[in-house]
Amino acid sequence: MIRLCGSADFASILAIINDGATAYRGVIPADRLKDPYMSAEELQHEIASGVHFFGDEEGGALQGVMGVQRVQDVTLIRHAYVLTAAQGKGIGGRLLEHIRPLAQGPLLLGTWIDSYWAIGFYQRHGFRVVTHAEKEVLLRKYWQIPERQVETSIVFADSTWPGLPGV
Repeated sequence: MIRLCGSADFASILAIINDGATAYRGVIPADRLKDPYMSAEELQHEIASGVHFFGDEEGGALQGVMGVQRVQDVTLIRHAYVLTAAQGKGIGGRLLEHIRPLAQGPLLLGTWIDSYWAIGFYQRHGFRVVTHAEKEVLLRKYWQIPERQVETSIVFADSTWPGLPGV
């Protein structure tokens, strides 16, 4: 069952993000990986910044989460993770299909350029990689991330993305 997460789900959301992020070990640049991957303070900041999490609940426990954030004229997918033990069961796809109709404006997402599994997942679900020039503009316009993360990320757009004029 997909549902909107509330404050009672905070610990589960944090645990899912940090468990799912273990896949990044040895893949993303070492200077971008920390333990835990996301602290409780960072998650609280994301929620306070307007990220709303949806979760896939099975057997009374969340198995995966996907955040959405409305920023200016787009909707961002933020922090999409599935518990390691629950991966490969369609949870990410269900979350994505639940979120798509909720988007206001184009749906964009960013991920690490070396996270091949995430790249394949989003491509299988109809997202396309934006151009390098668009990525540079989009990550600075819609996200608040460090410059090093801009360098090591890739951005995807859904089919409603018109592209940036002149880029």
